Amino acid sequence: MSDVIVAPETRDLDDLARDLAAWLATRLPGASGISVENLAYPRGAGQSHETILFDARWTQGGREHRQGCVVRIRPDRFTVFPDTLFEQQYRVMKFLSDGGHVRVARPLWFEEDPAILGKPFFVMERKQGRVPVSIPPYARSGWLADATPEQRRVLWRNAVGQLAAIQNVPLDELGFLEGPEGARRGFAQEWNKYERFTSWLEEVAPQPVLRAALARLKENWPAHRPEGLVWGDARIGNMMFDENFDVVAVMDWEQPSLGGALHDLAWFCVLAETMHGPRSQVGAYLEGMGSHDETVALWQALSGKSAEDLSWYEDFTHFKMTCTGIRLSHLRGTPTMDEQAMARRLKVA
Repeated sequence: MSDVIVAPETRDLDDLARDLAAWLATRLPGASGISVENLAYPRGAGQSHETILFDARWTQGGREHRQGCVVRIRPDRFTVFPDTLFEQQYRVMKFLSDGGHVRVARPLWFEEDPAILGKPFFVMERKQGRVPVSIPPYARSGWLADATPEQRRVLWRNAVGQLAAIQNVPLDELGFLEGPEGARRGFAQEWNKYERFTSWLEEVAPQPVLRAALARLKENWPAHRPEGLVWGDARIGNMMFDENFDVVAVMDWEQPSLGGALHDLAWFCVLAETMHGPRSQVGAYLEGMGSHDETVALWQALSGKSAEDLSWYEDFTHFKMTCTGIRLSHLRGTPTMDEQAMARRLKVA
């Protein structure tokens, strides 16, 4: 495991332990001996929310309790996306957990009062498992690189299974994920989000390549726009697996929407190709992981939805990732991608 910690902000963990213990006393009536221990930032992941792992101990009703927890704190200065969607993130995870629709960490408490930790936050259970981290790239080193092709095949099937399960989630009770007027849900919602993202980036610098890419994408809008829940960052790097290579939890729901079924599949396929596919940019090809066509076929079979016009959604994924990359460069004060390279990536060269 790498010792690299990637976090947008950090704080004194002793102070945090004290503050969380005092706050837990308000959430655990009748509990005594409350303590918060073993605080740590996750290693090798996390670029937007401040996320800290901890163990909570307390006595209640004559019994000793111990709960592994994760606290996620609302971003303030380090905001990667125009829409924070912090409460929506908690609510969609709670809906998925309560209904058993998708394997997620069970949300425990939401705190909207910024006086406790300086910002709103929520606490969820800490799952035990392994994550294919991005830093260092999981295809280059680590447990997945060391696994057998047969084990990777199991992991791939289970990952696509959860990706497809998201498309079987009933949408009737997810109205809190609706977008602005005129783009409440469906294709319009996800398109509107990235039109606004482009305008947001233009507050810092002109974005002629992004504007040209938006125009190209709009000229070729897909006819196939199936409804569905959008996870927002669909990749195996946001999944936790057990020793049998089964999914323990689907993580990082910070940009959910009702934007349609194919956005997540496209994102998953593009990231798979980038991270571990035949033309991997950061590691090596991992034998056993399903090919692009195998992933699409399995997803269609499990979700019951068609992946027609997926290539357009994959182009849109490249656009989304470029927006995110530019924003992260602005936040870090680093150079953005060369405009010529960006234009080739977005097919407007």
